[in-house]
Amino acid sequence: MGTGTGIGRVRGLGSAKHGAHHWLAQRYTAVGNLLLVLWLVFSLISLPGLDYESVVSWIHNPLVAVPLMLMVVSIFMHLRLGMQVMLEDYVHDKGLAFFSMLVLNFYAFGGAAAGVFAIAKIAFIGVVKP
Repeated sequence: MGTGTGIGRVRGLGSAKHGAHHWLAQRYTAVGNLLLVLWLVFSLISLPGLDYESVVSWIHNPLVAVPLMLMVVSIFMHLRLGMQVMLEDYVHDKGLAFFSMLVLNFYAFGGAAAGVFAIAKIAFIGVVKP
């Protein structure tokens, strides 16, 4: 394999060497999501009941709360990576692309932070029954 055409090298249209990292990160989060969601489904199936008290006491266990937090972070990271590719491919206006990426990052990080906070509040602080 060569390094592309002569005019492509002159114009700088060769590989930017960043796509492989992004592609691998998306695949890693996909595998992590698959494993964590399967763990969640089987854990919920093994509970004696899905009432409020059972689920809250289940989340109080750190061996449950930490994987739940990891799952939330992994899902939002995977969402961010996938939406970033879509925005880069289909939004051509520079200003709109910048604004879209800004909104996407705030949404992804804010959603992950809200999810982790909610799990932490239930697991480590406790909640009052509604």
